Parts: sequence; C-alpha cells; structure tokens
Amino acid sequence: LLETEPLQGRDEDTVASADFSSMLSEEEREELKAELVQLEDEITTLRQVLSAKERHLVEIKQKLGMNLMNELKQNFSRSWHDMQTSTAYKKTHETLSHAGQKATAAFSNVGTAISKKFGDM
Repeated sequence: LLETEPLQGRDEDTVASADFSSMLSEEEREELKAELVQLEDEITTLRQVLSAKERHLVEIKQKLGMNLMNELKQNFSRSWHDMQTSTAYKKTHETLSHAGQKATAAFSNVGTAISKKFGDM
C-alpha cells in the first residue's frame, strides 16, 4: 500500500494535476501554508550558511596556498598510491613481471639458437 519508490513520469503528472485543496479543511490549509513559509525560510537560511562556509573554505585554502592544480596533483598522487597498493594491481604487476621474464628468456633462447645456426654455417 505504501510505495517507497519515487514518483516518475506519469505519476508526477497525476499528482501535480490532482486538486487536494478541496480535501483539506481551512485550518489544515493554513497550517500547511505556515509550514511552507517556514520551510522556505529554513532553506534560504541553509543556503546562506552554506555559501558563507564555502567562502570561508576558499579563504583558508588561499591562505594555505592550495589551489585547484595542487588539489588535482594531491588527488592524483593519492589515487595512484591507492591503486599501487591494491591487491589487483599487485597481482597484475606480479603476473606481467613473470610473463616478461619468461618472454625475455624465450627471446634469449631464440637468439642463442640463431647464433649457433649461423656459427654452424
């Protein structure tokens, strides 16, 4: 009975076009209007607080000499380190290293065989 999924497409249109105001008493309408005003005020206040905090963050970063390029470098370095310490990277590195050693040995053997053939001529 109670849906937990958000409204989508036609459901939103149905709800938007429904007239719930006729189902509300005058007292309920007034309470909802007051709640609406309060919520709008709270949202405005939160936006102002967030904006002030973002400005403060920028100021602190400027004082610390942090800029976008430095942050990108730090993020890249951190990500590279995290990747190198991951199990998947270690296993892949180990496998490729082993394959490289095998390939080197194979080429060396081929080279030795070719040298012997030329030496026999």
